[in-house]
Amino acid sequence: MDTTVSYPFNHGDGLALDDAYTEARERPGLTRVRLPFGEPGWLVTRYADARQVLGDRRFSTQLGTQHDWPRVIPMRAEMGILGLDAPDHPRLRRLVAKAFTATRVEQLRPWVRNLARELLSGLKEQGDTADLVEQFALPFSVQVICELLGVPPQDRPKFRVWTDWVFSTTPISPEEFMANHAAFRGYMASLVEARREEPRDDLISALIRAQDDEDRISADELVDLGNSLLLAGHETTAAQVGNFVDVLLHTPGGWQRLLDDPDLVPSAVEELTRFVPLMSGSVFPRYAAEDIEVGGTLVPAGEGVLVSLGSADRDPARFREPDTLDLGREQNPHLGYSHGAHHCFGAALARVELQEALRALLDLMPGLRVTGEIAWKPQVAVRGVSKYVVGW
Repeated sequence: MDTTVSYPFNHGDGLALDDAYTEARERPGLTRVRLPFGEPGWLVTRYADARQVLGDRRFSTQLGTQHDWPRVIPMRAEMGILGLDAPDHPRLRRLVAKAFTATRVEQLRPWVRNLARELLSGLKEQGDTADLVEQFALPFSVQVICELLGVPPQDRPKFRVWTDWVFSTTPISPEEFMANHAAFRGYMASLVEARREEPRDDLISALIRAQDDEDRISADELVDLGNSLLLAGHETTAAQVGNFVDVLLHTPGGWQRLLDDPDLVPSAVEELTRFVPLMSGSVFPRYAAEDIEVGGTLVPAGEGVLVSLGSADRDPARFREPDTLDLGREQNPHLGYSHGAHHCFGAALARVELQEALRALLDLMPGLRVTGEIAWKPQVAVRGVSKYVVGW
């Protein structure tokens, strides 16, 4: 009997984690799933199994290029650095580590803090209500990542169109797909070339300078890195600003607790990252390079595994009362930024942005509340509000 089930599970408005994940965690073994496009795969939903797959280099992302890998759109988007294994992946990671240091990110914090406060002060001057997404979360995240990479201010609106295209799960024509893809890569290639000729104090220039005899980077690899940083740094952070506010305002006592104890903001950001299932489903499968047992299931060589970070972070075997938002939760080893070789290299920046966005909102808009329409993004890989009207 075929026990393959349709995936992804999360549907509809809001940020709820579908009950199907709980059922999958409680069943022995892994769950066989089929997405709208591509071949079937194995779904990992438990924390220990997720850590195993993400940390085991016998699971390859690069092998996915040899497969019709499971996905929610007809076209196969390029995975960039996410689609590389050793030796190329660690070589590029080392370069990013040299250029994108924790010190560099912390040096940005005062600028990020001021930006958040300037944007919110501007909203207060315009009236007493605003769309938190369009007028704060999106411009905030776009300006931060573009400032880091050195994208000129006049070019920054273009990235809204490109990120909407990349993260949408709504079918688009091959012509639209290729046109957006070419425009995005073309822009980044021109930016890289400009920084080679005239370096500045930005991340693209730092990546170029970080090269040495051991760690070299091609023009295409630099373009891919820039694309990955722009897309991930814009869309996911913008989505989480709105998501975090929504969760805090709809959790009894949530917003007030941070008003009473602002020092909880760093731990609150970690807990909200754990609690919010950001992705509508798992993306970018890993393929077994040999037969490997995971959670009692033998995954044959050449078969793909999808890891649900959102489900793993709600596993009661790892987290006490996982479905409860605990803003002061201690020892919070969530997988919100993944794990292992492909741990998000922008995690430090994301934490700074989310912390400073929350602090600014708490300080400047302590009476924040929903006063108008809430709309959720339809059919997207990254879940979040598309409109969130608030007053203060």
